[in-house]
Amino acid sequence: MGIIRKFSTVALASGLGAFMVSGLAGCSKSEDTQTQEVAKPKGAFVIIEEVAKGKYKIKDEFPSDETRIVLKQLDGKERVLTKEEMDKLLKEEEAKIDNGTSELTKPNGEAQMSSGMGLGEAILASAAGAIVGSWIGSKLFGNQNYQNNRKAGYKSPSTYTRSKNSFNKPRAKSASIKKGGFFGSKKSSSSRGGFFGG
Repeated sequence: MGIIRKFSTVALASGLGAFMVSGLAGCSKSEDTQTQEVAKPKGAFVIIEEVAKGKYKIKDEFPSDETRIVLKQLDGKERVLTKEEMDKLLKEEEAKIDNGTSELTKPNGEAQMSSGMGLGEAILASAAGAIVGSWIGSKLFGNQNYQNNRKAGYKSPSTYTRSKNSFNKPRAKSASIKKGGFFGSKKSSSSRGGFFGG
């Protein structure tokens, strides 16, 4: 059984379990219990696939209790990225954002990214980017170029749509979440649709 299958099973189980029991804790007001059944996801399980040498696409992602990024390499090997690897990649990508060379923030960058992107870009374009790259958030999440370009980082439009729906669903069902999507925070609340820019 591959890493992806194992982690998908664990992530689904822990993610759904967290959603089902979340309403039992932290209820500060006598709101309808049905609005408390689903909580804002704590993390994201992301599968990033290498589609060409040094080029990556987001193959799948969904809410999870913890954040994990699985890399599926060209040779078929699968591995989970370590925190150290992610931090290094994101620091390199932050430097590109600062000097204007990141495809994520370029006007019409989706044309370049449609054939694949760097691994750091793929992480930031994914739902996990809000968590592992939270310190870059103010540079990205209100950026319209980023919102437009990141869609090209998904392996297919249906993957993006499925991910968008899965991460926006908790927000829609929980009356206690009022400020936006997965990336909703004080810093990013000015962006109307949170992470998915809806």
